[in-house]
Amino acid sequence: MRRRIGKPRVALVHDYLNQMGGAERVLLALHNLFPDAPIYTTIAAPKRLVPAFQGLDIRVSFMQRLPGVLDHHQAYLPLYPLAVEQMDLSAYDLVISDSSAFAKAAMARPGAVHICYCHTPMRWAWNFRHYAERERMPPLARALLPPVMARLRAWDRATAGRVHHFMANSPVVAGRIQACYDRAATVIPPPVDVERFVVAEGRGAYFLVLSRLVPYKRIDLAVRACTLLGLPLRVIGAGRDLERLRAIAGPTVQFLGAMTDAEVQVQLAGCRALIFPGEEDFGITAVEAQACGRPVIAYGAGGALATVIPGRTGLFFSEQTEAALSVALEAFRDDEFDPHAIRRHAETFATERFYERVTRFVAQAMGVEEEEAQPQAA
Repeated sequence: MRRRIGKPRVALVHDYLNQMGGAERVLLALHNLFPDAPIYTTIAAPKRLVPAFQGLDIRVSFMQRLPGVLDHHQAYLPLYPLAVEQMDLSAYDLVISDSSAFAKAAMARPGAVHICYCHTPMRWAWNFRHYAERERMPPLARALLPPVMARLRAWDRATAGRVHHFMANSPVVAGRIQACYDRAATVIPPPVDVERFVVAEGRGAYFLVLSRLVPYKRIDLAVRACTLLGLPLRVIGAGRDLERLRAIAGPTVQFLGAMTDAEVQVQLAGCRALIFPGEEDFGITAVEAQACGRPVIAYGAGGALATVIPGRTGLFFSEQTEAALSVALEAFRDDEFDPHAIRRHAETFATERFYERVTRFVAQAMGVEEEEAQPQAA
């Protein structure tokens, strides 16, 4: 039987708020569901985030006072567990952590419910060798950090017991939660603002990459393949890998830098397909391209397996190599894809669907009626 407890007192907990990304957009959506909930985090730089964060009740830890922490937060790695564990959440009936690192270790009071929306167990601790390779970590760091990572893995697994219920952003992440924590997770895809995109008719003029330019995103595969085949490619984004990518790019590749949301919409609408060469936990950009009715050519792993339907909304290439991507690009035929069917698939990831799924999950976790579990989304 469901119990009636009135509106729960809710707190949101996030790893750190010094940069904008997919996890931060999920946090905003959770705050829309619980607009009275304060946001607890280790450090915060609201001016670096989208305007929607301005004016929110953001409560930081002692780490906020550390020198240079907003620009070099990785240097303070050993302090994050302490910062999260010192958060006083004793006033809340429901704690929702939004985490890919430390926030899931937040300690709710006895009798309260802790739900974690997990983007991934901390990948740099659980798969350090792969992380060090893809980030091109200096040899000294590779030599010194493994013992630290071993302690973090032990802490991460032990603190998973503080979470009563896990939500995962994709099936692959649910699998990692099972492997790392021996816990089941319910898959609830992150929200995508599908409504701000319009279906683009006709054939586009170029292939497109939309990403931060960092090594593990494997943008080099798209740059090399399109250079080899003489195909027009536009790359939107900024990052430390830019100069390396420029050095390997041919004359058909354009680097457009960072763009506003409105400019990105125009570029997505004008492309033939989005190239998605990295392995992501979910990959919101792939859904945004489909919201425009544009297919996605993706590496067939990670979150793409949950967001792209091969032969219907895009194509997969099975190896993360230039050769495999080149074969997929040569096999791509614009007229084999129906923009409106692609759009209908994207709508299954719309923000309203996220609200519905989270509301239902929270109500079940707390054993209350759905209308009692949360206020209406703001």
